[in-house]
Amino acid sequence: MVQPPQLARHPAVLKLQEMRAASLQLRIADAITQFAGSMQFVYIHAIIFAIWMVWGEATPWPTLTLVVSLEAIFLSTFVMIGQNRQAQFQQIKADHDFTQQELELKTNTELTRAIHAMTSELLRRDQAGHDR
Repeated sequence: MVQPPQLARHPAVLKLQEMRAASLQLRIADAITQFAGSMQFVYIHAIIFAIWMVWGEATPWPTLTLVVSLEAIFLSTFVMIGQNRQAQFQQIKADHDFTQQELELKTNTELTRAIHAMTSELLRRDQAGHDR
């Protein structure tokens, strides 16, 4: 199978990936979040809950309600972790973009000044040539 060429990544993405890769806790949270956001997660839960309700207990509802509530608490925490990760990425990207835009503005200003100086010098020389 032919691998697609590696696309250039935004420096903010690379920085965030490095930070997350350095932390075992964040790697675990990322893996859980990725799995919990998949259809495989839904299918597994549908099967487990169906088996539990039909064959597991005579009155599965109190225990099932407790399990589902606890799972919802943990999953909502992982959703918030994912949202925090996204907010962190957006901030890193905004900071990077701001720095790059400021550098570009500075470069453009310097180029504009240089062009103005060269144009002024050309006009001065042209006027000096006409005055002769």
